[in-house]
Amino acid sequence: MPQEETLKAVTSMASDPQARLCFAVLKNQLASYLPLHHIEDIERAYHLAANAHQDQFRRSGEPYISHPIEVASILGKMHMDHQSIMAALLHDVLEDTSIDKATIAEQFGIDVAELVDGVSKLALIKFESRAEAQAENFRKMIMAMSKDLRVILIKLADRLHNMQTLSSLPAEKQRRIALETLEIYAPIANRLGMNTFRIEFEDLGFAYLYPIRHRVLKDAVKKARKHRKEIVKAIEGALKERLIQEKVSSFSINGREKHLYSLYKKMRKKDLSLSEIMDVFALRICVESVDSCYRILGITHNLYKPIHGRFKDYIAVPKANGYQSLHSTVVGPFGIPVEVQIRTIAMDRMAENGIAAHWLYKSSALANEAELRAREWLKSMLEIQENTGNSLEFIEHVKIDLYPDEAYVFTPNGDILSLPNGATAVDFAYAVHTDVGDACIAAKIDQRLVPLSTRLSSGHTVEIITAEGAHPNPAWLSFVVTGKARSNIRHWLKTQQESESRLLGQRLLERALSSFSVSLNDIAEAQQQKVIEEFKLESIERLFEEIGLGNYVAPLMAKRLTAELISEEENLFPGMPLAIKGTEGMVISYAKCCHPIPGDAIVGFLSAGKGIVIHTEHCKNVTGIQKTPEKYIFVQWDREVTGEFHVEIKIEVLNKRGMIAIIANTLTECETNIENINVDERDSRHYVLLFLIQVRNRLHLAKILKKLHHIDIVTRVSRVKP
Repeated sequence: MPQEETLKAVTSMASDPQARLCFAVLKNQLASYLPLHHIEDIERAYHLAANAHQDQFRRSGEPYISHPIEVASILGKMHMDHQSIMAALLHDVLEDTSIDKATIAEQFGIDVAELVDGVSKLALIKFESRAEAQAENFRKMIMAMSKDLRVILIKLADRLHNMQTLSSLPAEKQRRIALETLEIYAPIANRLGMNTFRIEFEDLGFAYLYPIRHRVLKDAVKKARKHRKEIVKAIEGALKERLIQEKVSSFSINGREKHLYSLYKKMRKKDLSLSEIMDVFALRICVESVDSCYRILGITHNLYKPIHGRFKDYIAVPKANGYQSLHSTVVGPFGIPVEVQIRTIAMDRMAENGIAAHWLYKSSALANEAELRAREWLKSMLEIQENTGNSLEFIEHVKIDLYPDEAYVFTPNGDILSLPNGATAVDFAYAVHTDVGDACIAAKIDQRLVPLSTRLSSGHTVEIITAEGAHPNPAWLSFVVTGKARSNIRHWLKTQQESESRLLGQRLLERALSSFSVSLNDIAEAQQQKVIEEFKLESIERLFEEIGLGNYVAPLMAKRLTAELISEEENLFPGMPLAIKGTEGMVISYAKCCHPIPGDAIVGFLSAGKGIVIHTEHCKNVTGIQKTPEKYIFVQWDREVTGEFHVEIKIEVLNKRGMIAIIANTLTECETNIENINVDERDSRHYVLLFLIQVRNRLHLAKILKKLHHIDIVTRVSRVKP
């Protein structure tokens, strides 16, 4: 829309009287901290938005423009800058009206246009499912946040007003939006230290997602409130009196009540009733300095007995979102526990506003610290995004990192790292640096060597041991908990599989071509390109990869590539066996049904997405080969095959104390690793032991079986065959 036409439409606009009144209130609110020329810019944005939305109404029947005004008002209370307020007023015009980004940029500047675009959903792209659309929209928002943190504040304000007016929507939509708010937006608010937003998100989300549970818990708390409040008032009065006696100046004490969703989560997590929850009520004491915080803690503990294990010092070790406070649960009158929180006034402001304090208290060092922490978090989100295949996987990694429970551990240099509860040494390694995680081989906790899967607890000092050439292990995915660790491991495995499948695919194709006495170099680039385009691939390397993964059969591809060189009569498929070296990596796997080892007669099958699966020639699962001959691959062991291969052996033994240890020691002497043991009692005198071991080849296995047979308690030993 050209600027002249837009301005003409604005001046002729007759907006709703109620909307004009709401905007007048917003103007008065903004006038308390913004200069007049900025308010004039905001008014122009309001008129454009009101005109664009003039024929649109919310489900409640209100004019649609009332929503952007309320979102702007929420941001105004946070003293956000004029560009954020303009973007809030315009935040839905790209999705719901004919106005485009270029028009906004032309009239209000590129910064406002980028903010509006960052908050807007991907309305024009078609997705396979609602979940994929939501995930991709979230991914887009994270990318926009990395450029400008104001995007998330506008989005949080938008979501907050939507939650406040959710009652007009159908019940099913209420539950869907409430669940998304509890899973994504409340944790983001928490991660950014915005406690006021988090509490309202959680309580509103709880009310709409579980209305009956919310009502029952609300009534129960209401009944318990009167007696508990009297106790809190008694403690508050006693503390005030003691602080005055101790000549503590400039303090404030306020009683507070845990919000409902926090109580609900604690009851579910610990399987407790409401009467068993310790800190339903709490006292918050705010003072001027950090020294006073610790002094008041001592006074409180002298007055009321602290409960062991219920003290946390978040001043010395702040939470990941920057939250700082002293927490101690004490035994009040009648034995009722009450939580006492002690913090400075600046810390209290930060606890409630988080990153929003950057705008509310620009001179505050804590506000700047909140912004730095937010940017560090965004940096880690971007790293996860770069290593993630799709938006659904990305959002799952992000959800993991948004969980608030934390463990605080130390590096050998004394630096503190915050990790989710249940994090392992591998999670710690990736938190230090991606390169450290990729190359870690061992860990020390408090100077003691431990497995990499060891769970970390607050206070641990963790040292990671790395080795050049080391790489991530797929087994790590079974125990890591952080999104960063999981996404980096998966990224490495995917890259490794692509590289290995490309090499294998090239070998398979060259082998198939050699059957016709042709090499890839003999095939014209035009013919190669023709085949690549026919199968909708990007390059010849991608073709190799698809063959290596088993998605295309090499002989068929060889036939297509040689169609112009060789006659139909010649284009048969005489097989030349593929040599298995044992070093192909993830694209060649060995069937667990028959455990083939070097020296066995073997066959190969192409398995889509996995590459080649090797079976023994006499495996019962090979009998289906006639049904899919195109999946059959001629294979043989290479003369210089390397590596160790699993094989299962059955050992029948007499029942004797220490029999497993005797067998295990013998196997160790034979230079083999034991992967698994199963014990079956045949009768009171005999046991059958099944060992899964690693061997180099059939000769190595024969030596092992011979040595086992000479043990006096062994009555029979054999290889397990399918």
